[in-house]
Amino acid sequence: MASVAAKLHVFVACALLLLAVGCQASPFWPLEMGYYHDKCPQAEAIVKGVMEKAIFQNPGNGAAMIRMLFHDCFVEGCDASVLLDPTPFSPTPEKLSPPNDPTLRGFELIDAIKDALEAACPGVVSCADIVAFAARDASPILSRGKVNFEMPSGRRDGTFSNASEPLKFLVPPTSNLSDLVASFVIKGLNTEDLVILSGAHTIGRSHCSSFVSDRLNTPSDINGGLAAFLRGQCPADATPGGNDPTVMQDVVTPNKLDRQYYKNVLSHTVLFTSDAALMTSAETASMVVENAKIPGWWEDRFEKAMVKMAGIEVKTGYQGQIRKNCRAINHY
Repeated sequence: MASVAAKLHVFVACALLLLAVGCQASPFWPLEMGYYHDKCPQAEAIVKGVMEKAIFQNPGNGAAMIRMLFHDCFVEGCDASVLLDPTPFSPTPEKLSPPNDPTLRGFELIDAIKDALEAACPGVVSCADIVAFAARDASPILSRGKVNFEMPSGRRDGTFSNASEPLKFLVPPTSNLSDLVASFVIKGLNTEDLVILSGAHTIGRSHCSSFVSDRLNTPSDINGGLAAFLRGQCPADATPGGNDPTVMQDVVTPNKLDRQYYKNVLSHTVLFTSDAALMTSAETASMVVENAKIPGWWEDRFEKAMVKMAGIEVKTGYQGQIRKNCRAINHY
């Protein structure tokens, strides 16, 4: 009996020691709801207020924030590395990489949110959380309240950004299904997440250069009527940074975050090869049909997928920093 008690005492002591050392040494802890409740109680309300005004002025601002979250999280994790400007020490950050330049926008909107937060709570709210909150707040506004979810926070900002990284993790819109799935799996997401998050293509605009060569200049399954319309909008030689107009991604409900995208996939009225690719396997095609036909099905899953994506490779605890300016790392 004494031997058992002694062993139990040693086990408990060791467990407590491991717990204490682990908690003190770990640089990471999970994201949490209401992270700024005590540190900056008005933080989320400030972000929402700026987003409401920005989307009222231009619904494309909401689409830009949702896209920015994706482009940030898939490269270096959700750490606002996509926001960093070039410097003499880092002349080619992510924002200058072909997947981001010149199509990714919304940087000035992030600046406006950061300025408002710094005025209220200096040095408290990370740029990474601003991107996540902005994408979250865009969703109920653009969906007329049908996509509405809470976003955990506590992310910290990264200090590394290089233009070579997006080329590794942001696959182009010319990609086939296997490449798309692989790009999601490597980030801890799955095939359903791919199908669900692709639904964000129901809002926003696309540059012609993203689809002309493989959807209009060569045989494809794109609807003939849509193809004729697009040829009237897009030059056949559209190139990034050159003569490269933009068109709505969803001509039916262009400014509404809804399940129309999946109806467009079924009718072959989508812009990208990557959109059409969702019909190239029985598994993903079945998901497209469910999202198109069942009211509320996509919205519920989109909420969960957005939170899941916003948790990719986050920096928390002692990792990273809280930037004073979202475009530049702090130099202490």
